[in-house]
Amino acid sequence: GPCTECSCSSGKETDKDTSNRKKKENGDRSFIPKIFFGTRTHKQISQITRELKRTVHSSVPMTILSSRDYTCIHPVVSSSGSNRNEMCVELLEGKHGKSCLYYHGVHKLSEHHALQSAHGMYRAWDIEDLVSLGKKLRACAYFAARELMVSADIVFCPYNYLLDPQIRESMEINLKGQVVILDEAHNIEDCARESVSYGVTESQLRAAREELDFMVNNNIRQKDHEPLRAVCCSL
Repeated sequence: GPCTECSCSSGKETDKDTSNRKKKENGDRSFIPKIFFGTRTHKQISQITRELKRTVHSSVPMTILSSRDYTCIHPVVSSSGSNRNEMCVELLEGKHGKSCLYYHGVHKLSEHHALQSAHGMYRAWDIEDLVSLGKKLRACAYFAARELMVSADIVFCPYNYLLDPQIRESMEINLKGQVVILDEAHNIEDCARESVSYGVTESQLRAAREELDFMVNNNIRQKDHEPLRAVCCSL
């Protein structure tokens, strides 16, 4: 019913109320925005989820987006060095005739959280909790966290997941109409600068210049490659 406790009460339905009522009558769910909570480090996410557990909102569906460095449980990939992303992609594509059995068990993790939510047993969790459960169920925590984003009301992630357009696209994050909270936002400048910066070595520049020389000398799209060669030479 209409609000009767404050001065805004008029007893009349606004256009917005009418449209929402019609949506409910037609069985359509009205749009509810997600909360994207960005932090500087993964350690800060642990602190925030720990505090969330202590509040009345502990049972709110949530997820934590993080890199494979924190969530991969494949024994070979997780123990490798800096090429975890590449190794994961190769397994998913079955390049060497092998696939990732943990990836095929993703539904076990997402269904587990869905069941907990249905029975009112849902509680805020941390990355370590998800990884531990993933190992127990033999299910990939990295992709499970991404799947949980669909039904989550609050999504925790590092700054760059929200600021870097390439990461947003790869993680399928759409911020239109959503609520964005940035913890310790004075660190945003550095993160924004990093997301639009790229490091290159002198040897890489020399290799690029040699390839561009070859392109230009062999009449391969000269108009495109000459300006690029000029940039390499000037650097």
